[in-house]
Amino acid sequence: MKRILVAMSGGVDSSVAAWLLQQQGYECVGATMKLLPVSAVSPSGGRTCCSLEDIEDARSVAYRLGIPYHVFDFSQEFEEKVIRKFADTYQRGGTPNPCIDCNRYLKFDRLLRRARALGCDGVATGHYARIRWMDGRWSLCKGSDGSRDQSYVLCSLTQDQLAHTLFPLGGLHKDQVRAIAAEQGLCNARKRDSQDLCFVPGGDYVAFLERYTGQPCRPGPILDRTGRVLGAHRGTAAYTIGQRRGLGLAMPEPVYVCALCPAENTVIVGAERDLYASALLAEDWNWIAAPPGAVARANAKIRYRQVEQPVSVTPLPDGGVRLEFDAPQRAVTPGQTAAVYHGDTLLGGGTITRVLY
Repeated sequence: MKRILVAMSGGVDSSVAAWLLQQQGYECVGATMKLLPVSAVSPSGGRTCCSLEDIEDARSVAYRLGIPYHVFDFSQEFEEKVIRKFADTYQRGGTPNPCIDCNRYLKFDRLLRRARALGCDGVATGHYARIRWMDGRWSLCKGSDGSRDQSYVLCSLTQDQLAHTLFPLGGLHKDQVRAIAAEQGLCNARKRDSQDLCFVPGGDYVAFLERYTGQPCRPGPILDRTGRVLGAHRGTAAYTIGQRRGLGLAMPEPVYVCALCPAENTVIVGAERDLYASALLAEDWNWIAAPPGAVARANAKIRYRQVEQPVSVTPLPDGGVRLEFDAPQRAVTPGQTAAVYHGDTLLGGGTITRVLY
């Protein structure tokens, strides 16, 4: 690959990725994806990615590097593939991970197709992960900076996408990236990282869902595991599995959200011991490595920041996967992503659909 479309968010990571590739002799083209439709913009403001400020920062870096720069309006696809799924998952009682969907449908699908239309050989991003050719396949491996590793959110990548993707920051640490940006005089060298979802600035998911769907969240009963009414909730979407605070219950012992039941409009609470699950089922599974023929041993993450846990992995006839934990895991959450690793190599991942206690 010699001509590369670099996804430039306006942040320091993607800017340094473009500079590194240029130093390595690649012909770089910069691009920012405009993702936010009018219906998703929060009136309250907040620090997000993909803002007008970010576009100007990306444009400034591209100008400094002397590379062409484009802004692509993918807001319709983003709403269809990411925002709508986000809202639907919450309304079904799940907790979605929209960053994984954005990578799957936008950065490494829609943007890659646009790159090819521009005569580019592939795309590059500022993710902290590494791609290697191993045993006749492309492998996705953890970034060298363990505190920044983003392989988990890239678990949907296919062999074709990996073959046409570059991660220039995979072997670097964040402090090295900022140092490079400062040395090169990039305008965003000290720009802080975006924390909120780009379409939910401030993190108020309930307000966003009400605004996006046009429907207020429906209050309903909070029940214990026997069905006894303990109090009232303000809408199932306002709660997550394992939540303790904000329940408005006066109980002699701490209680935690154990289940969300949108069909009945109930929230089920229980003791902390009720949160621990022995296994899970996951669907929409993507194998990056060759799938095992039978039960395999691996380590799994069931949320982005979780420490990996040893599991037995069983591929299912329907294409899904069953993960059995060596030790029961707390607050396994439908809608989140389970990803399995062997050492530094990500084997595959999919969406948690059922929790087994």
